[in-house]
Amino acid sequence: MMTVLEKPSVTKASHTESGAPRLVRRVLIYSHDTFGLGHLRRSRAIANALVGCSRDLQILIVSGSPVVDSFAFLPGVSYVRLPGVTKRTDGGYASLDPATPLDRTVAERTAMILRTAEAFDPDLAIIDKEPTGFHGEMLPSLRRLAARGCRLILGLRDILDDPALLVPEWERKGGAEAVRTFYDEVWVYGIARIHEPAAALGLGPEIEARLHYTGYLRREAARAAPVRHDPDLTRAPFILVTPGGGGDGAGLIDWVISAYEADPGIALPALIAFGPFLDPRIRHDFEARIARTGRLAAITFDSEIEVLMLKAAGIVAMGGYNTFCEILSFDLRSILVPRTEPRREQLIRARAAEALGLAQVLLEEDGRDPLQMAAALRALPTQAPPSRVVVPGLLDGLAVIRARVLGQAAPVAALRRAGSRS
Repeated sequence: MMTVLEKPSVTKASHTESGAPRLVRRVLIYSHDTFGLGHLRRSRAIANALVGCSRDLQILIVSGSPVVDSFAFLPGVSYVRLPGVTKRTDGGYASLDPATPLDRTVAERTAMILRTAEAFDPDLAIIDKEPTGFHGEMLPSLRRLAARGCRLILGLRDILDDPALLVPEWERKGGAEAVRTFYDEVWVYGIARIHEPAAALGLGPEIEARLHYTGYLRREAARAAPVRHDPDLTRAPFILVTPGGGGDGAGLIDWVISAYEADPGIALPALIAFGPFLDPRIRHDFEARIARTGRLAAITFDSEIEVLMLKAAGIVAMGGYNTFCEILSFDLRSILVPRTEPRREQLIRARAAEALGLAQVLLEEDGRDPLQMAAALRALPTQAPPSRVVVPGLLDGLAVIRARVLGQAAPVAALRRAGSRS
C-alpha cells in the first residue's frame, strides 16, 4: 500500500482574509495519460471551456500523452509533455521508450511535474482521476502546492471501475488518504443517477462533504480546419465507427467489418476511425478487408473527430467517457460495445445508458455474431436519439466547473452534493 507520508506543513489559504474565494489566475491540470486519449481529451475540454470565458486565465496541462501536440488548444492554454508510459497486455506498465526502465521514467516525470508546478505557481490545480498520480508521481507536487495555498481538486470521471476492483486499487495506491490529506474538493464529471463512483470506497462524511457531481462535460462542435480531406463516403449519410484511441478496439472494428461482409444490404456505409494506438499489423489486415467490401472507408486518426460526429447519422463506439459526452452533446444515435477488461467502467456506463434509453448496447462476450451487429446497424438510423430522454443536470458539467473556478452563475440543478438522485 502506498503511503502519503506527512501532511503539508503550512495551513492552506484557498480563501482570502475576507472569506471570499481566492482569485484564480493560473490553473494547472495534471493528466497522466498512460493509455488512450480519454484523460487528455477531458482535460482539454475543461481547459478550453475555462479560458473561453476568461481572458485573464492561464492554464497549463501536464500530460503524458504522446499525441498531445496533435490537438488544438485555445489561446491561454499550454502544455508540458511528460516522458511517456504505456500499458502492457498483462495490465502492467512500461516506459514508452523500451530502453528506459519504468522506475527511471517515473522519477523523471516526478521531477518534471514538481519543477513545472513550482515555476507556474498555480492558484488552483485539477488532478485527473489518480489522487497520487501515476505511481505516486504527484505526491511531491501535492505537498508543495498545498503548502503554497493552492486549491487542490480531484476530478473523477463518472465511473472508475467495478467496486470489487476499485476498492483494493485505492487501498494499494493510498487514494483515500491522499484525498483526506490534500484535496479541497472532489468533482465527479457525471450524475449520481447514472453512477456514484465513490460510494463503495467508504470515504466518510468529511470527504463526502467535499464531493460534487457536476454533470457530464458538454462538447461543442470543433471549428473545422480550413482544409480537410474527409473520405468521399461522408458526403452522404454514413455511420461513424470509433474505438477512441484504438489500443483496445480491434474487437469492435472486426465485428463491424464482419457485419458488412455478412450483410451487403446494410443501408448506410460506415467510416472507421482506427485510432492512433491500433497495432499497425492489425490495421493493415483491416484495411485489406475494408477495401474488399466497397461499403466502408477508414482513417487512422482525426483530432477534430467532432466534425465527423456532427455529420454522421449514428455512431458505433466502445463507450468511453469522452465519446459518451459527445454522444449526449451531439444527440447521436449510438451502439455501444464496451470493453470489459481490464476495467469494467465502460460496461457499467453502457448498461446505465441503455437502462435510461440513451443508447443501445452489444457485448462482445455474447459471441460477436456478424448478423447481430448487422441488425443493429440496420436499425440505427431510426433509433431514438438521446434527447428523447430528459435527465436533469445531465450536461451541466462545464457550466458547474466554470462556476466553481471563476465564480460564475451555475445551473440551479447542478451543484448537487454526493448521493443526490433527483
